[in-house]
Amino acid sequence: MSDEQRSLRRGKLEKLQTEFSIDPFPPRSHKSLSMKEVRDGGETGENVFVTGRITGKREHGKTVFVDLRDSTGSIQLYLSSNVLDKKTWSVVGLLDLGDIIQVNGSIFTTRLGELTVKCADMIILSKSLRQLPVVKVDSEGVVHDEVTDRDYLYRHRCVDLIINPDSLDRFRKRSRIVSSLRSYLDSNDFLEVETPVLQPIYGGAAAEPFKTHYSSMNEIFFLRIAKELYLKRLLVSGIDRVYEMGKDFRNEGIDRTHSPEFTQLEMYEAYADYNVMMTRFEEMVITAAGVSGIGSDLEYQGTMIHLSPPFRRVGFLESLSEASGEDLFSWEPEDLETLSRKNGIATHAKDRITLLDKLFDFYVADRIEQPTFVVDYPEALSPLAKGKPGSPGVTERFEAFVLGLELANAFSEQNNPILQRQILEDQAEASVHRGGAVDEEFLYALETGMPPAGGMGIGIDRLVMLLTGTSKIRDTILFPNLRRQNK
Repeated sequence: MSDEQRSLRRGKLEKLQTEFSIDPFPPRSHKSLSMKEVRDGGETGENVFVTGRITGKREHGKTVFVDLRDSTGSIQLYLSSNVLDKKTWSVVGLLDLGDIIQVNGSIFTTRLGELTVKCADMIILSKSLRQLPVVKVDSEGVVHDEVTDRDYLYRHRCVDLIINPDSLDRFRKRSRIVSSLRSYLDSNDFLEVETPVLQPIYGGAAAEPFKTHYSSMNEIFFLRIAKELYLKRLLVSGIDRVYEMGKDFRNEGIDRTHSPEFTQLEMYEAYADYNVMMTRFEEMVITAAGVSGIGSDLEYQGTMIHLSPPFRRVGFLESLSEASGEDLFSWEPEDLETLSRKNGIATHAKDRITLLDKLFDFYVADRIEQPTFVVDYPEALSPLAKGKPGSPGVTERFEAFVLGLELANAFSEQNNPILQRQILEDQAEASVHRGGAVDEEFLYALETGMPPAGGMGIGIDRLVMLLTGTSKIRDTILFPNLRRQNK
């Protein structure tokens, strides 16, 4: 918005205040009908109050037509110098796109069949001092002059939601998806809880944490990277089905499918295993797809996805050998590193298991299209999972993928406190962030006795990506992290 346009709007604001003695930001308004209620009621002849934001304005001499919109839709207003008093008609000339107003009038239908409010009175509830981008939609539904600067829309999400109905609809769907997941869990006797976001020792995943100083304790705390260890302590307490949905934080890269601050659902079920978690995931996804209005089949980025259970299952070891044409598990780390570089895989890893994980993403995960469970991961990649009976070095773990998107990660949870302590101590020694510390409170709980259980984490932002058809995780987060502007 240019300085000239901002100056013009401020001038109108001052004129309203000084010349007309109008407060353009009054403390209250009359109770209004929503646009949907007005449209559903039709032409009643009765006077109604409607409130909304001006999104269009067409002047025809002594008549002005205005498009007014609220969260339920829009309606046309008819304002005329023959109906309004002199002062109000003068105020109509000071209206801008983006202003929030309330009008009182009767409903009628124009000759073109447009339901319209014939305004008898009008007040300004909020004078907009910034011009909204103008987006035009023609009679065939084609959008013109669309804002293409995504950074601008992410930074000013209020504008995005005003001018882009698709964006607003996506976040409405997100809300319904989250509600459906909660409803599923609640109806299956899971208890929703809250666990600490600030943790003295972080755990439950391998990731770099955000750090902060806890002044009253004079100690370093971490923003959680996962909820796992606290929720498992609740399994020990006798809460057999428990879940938490909330933010996790990982001080790592940002790209199309990764955000350092993201929403994750974690759930744990006593006397279950990773097979039960697969069924839970299938049921939750198909339920969420239903509330999104897409059913069991959807088109995502040009590919038809079929969500009807059961989802395909492939083994981690077998699928990597088949896709690469090599028995990569017998290769030395230097050979795996050479193969990674040859395939353009960016990694600074030198250890064998991390290189195999990167190669798995390249050969298998990134090429999966239809919903698939990759099962039975190597033990070194799954320190919190139970071993698979009869398969040394393999764990009962799965990850769920659709079109290369990892949507869920689940285990048959490790509940052997002696084995778990050794694994966590080895993990802590290898971590530059943990400084050798392990979560003794978690191990205390495990030593008290945790029942066998299945656990699963679901990435909410990525699930919303899939079910709303967007390719960027930032499109599913209302206020994504952005670099600070210089001005």
